[in-house]
Amino acid sequence: MRLINKTSVWLLSLMMLLSSGTLYAERLKDLVSIAGVRDNQLLGYGLVVGLDGSGDKTSQAPFTVQSLKSMLSRLGITLPADINPQVKNVAAVVVSAVLPPFAKPGQKIDVTASSIGNAKSLRGGMLLMTPLKGVDGNVYAIAQGNLVVGGFGAAGSDGSKITVNVPSVGRIPNGASVERTVNSSFDQGHSIVFNLHNPDFTTANRLAEAVNVYLGPEVAAAIDASSIRISAPVDAAKRVSFVSMLENLTIDPGSSSAKVIVNSRTGTVVINQNVKVMPAAITHGSMTVTIREEPVVSQPAALSGGDTAVVPNSEVMISTDNNPMFYFNPGVDLNDIVRAVNQVGAAPGDLMAILEALKEAGALRAELIVI
Repeated sequence: MRLINKTSVWLLSLMMLLSSGTLYAERLKDLVSIAGVRDNQLLGYGLVVGLDGSGDKTSQAPFTVQSLKSMLSRLGITLPADINPQVKNVAAVVVSAVLPPFAKPGQKIDVTASSIGNAKSLRGGMLLMTPLKGVDGNVYAIAQGNLVVGGFGAAGSDGSKITVNVPSVGRIPNGASVERTVNSSFDQGHSIVFNLHNPDFTTANRLAEAVNVYLGPEVAAAIDASSIRISAPVDAAKRVSFVSMLENLTIDPGSSSAKVIVNSRTGTVVINQNVKVMPAAITHGSMTVTIREEPVVSQPAALSGGDTAVVPNSEVMISTDNNPMFYFNPGVDLNDIVRAVNQVGAAPGDLMAILEALKEAGALRAELIVI
């Protein structure tokens, strides 16, 4: 039996509470970051050695051979110019890391090595000493160590193969030593700036008011929907204590604007608490077409010399659901929308169509975002 255009009776819709209508207190450290206190990305080029025949095919990755000869030359081993070692246990990789704020020389950070040649796997390999540079070209860390690879692959002699996860990428926990400190503006000037993770005028105003109530008038001022400037001690030690005190203050963040987010690829729909619908009447109908195959055995007449045959026999049935029209009163909220849509048995794609129709009709009081 084949079923065509069957409307589901279940609703796959993820309703997330992006912003609650009731006030709730959150610590400042969960809402803001400090301007100038940030991570920095590092990048380097290196070689992974010790692979079990899964390295780069040097005939197809000449940069690996060039890097290997250059490394050997620095170690005092000079190869003739016309000699290109054909090795399978070496792979060229790009090494990346994130340098956290306030990292000091001698501290350790994690690094990730990713193959840039045709190596099949980095499992069992060791990354040789690799300088990691920042965007300014300076070396901020040195990486070296044994790789931890989460993926693996296997291949048969007939060409069949299987791969789990990504064996061409490996990680070295605490694999790099910090060599240089990145200058920070944290201890400079007479003020600090808090940047909200989610810009909002209401939250910025409440944050400034909370700081002024706690420390005194005109200590904090909201610059815009994202930033709040706060007067701070000049001494570095006192500034650390000052920020520690501020980041544990609690405020009631403002609720976000009404939004409906639709993922057209997965059929996921996210509706926040502030979505309202103006008066609207909606009907949702569907047609089910069922094609049933019931083969019939055809017997030949006696003494006719014919053969028994199976003759196809198709039965087509069409049915239409009798779904009622439902009506939205003015200002209905999230619960009313979910209940009404469930009553008509709308599928995810149908729910998207309903929301888009409400938006076009001017009845949806929310921003509709399709990703």
